[in-house]
Amino acid sequence: MQKKQTRMKRALKLRSQIKKLKATRLTIHKTSQHMYAQVISGDGSTTIASASTTQAEIKSNLKNTSNIAAAAEVGKFIAQKALAAGVTNVAFDRSGFKYHGRVKALAEAAREAGLKF
Repeated sequence: MQKKQTRMKRALKLRSQIKKLKATRLTIHKTSQHMYAQVISGDGSTTIASASTTQAEIKSNLKNTSNIAAAAEVGKFIAQKALAAGVTNVAFDRSGFKYHGRVKALAEAAREAGLKF
């Protein structure tokens, strides 16, 4: 349980900083099998765009939903949806997950697709 508690503590610190800025945020969540991403408005009341490896249009392009390639695909897709909604600048909320592996792949793919953070 200690591992989850430390992750939640990191997430709380990060979210409090983003809340002060009132910035639109790109938040992620990962499980052992899937990656989820959402772009949330600055006040936190509206989800502007979302993407995950459970969606049919993403899942059809993947052989496996729990690897770096799948995370990169989610990153590209969320960036496309956010840009279509008119969002270009976001704050990256990694939900307390360490910035490596699938989290890093998602972030870099979103940057390459046009999101700025």
